[in-house]
Amino acid sequence: MVFKKVDSNQSKITKALRDFGCSVQHLHSVGKGCPDLLVGYKGSNYLLEVKDGEKPESARKLTPDQVIWHYDWRGQVAIVTSPKEAIDKILSMANNQ
Repeated sequence: MVFKKVDSNQSKITKALRDFGCSVQHLHSVGKGCPDLLVGYKGSNYLLEVKDGEKPESARKLTPDQVIWHYDWRGQVAIVTSPKEAIDKILSMANNQ
């Protein structure tokens, strides 16, 4: 069994989103570049890739599989590095629908 790396801030981001009223499903175990979180908010779904904002920028780059997944995906996906950024992204995307 292969265990996928989870960024250290993912649990804080998940808690903040849930406290904000979102539903959150972890997808990091899917692998192959799939984003880390599926977030439900006000009847819509959003995909979030979590990167650790405490790490240097070079350590926050997308993996090769993530680059391919993001390029090939025809829907919404966002990269977030903090609980505040995750909530801000969800609100921004929800307001642009």
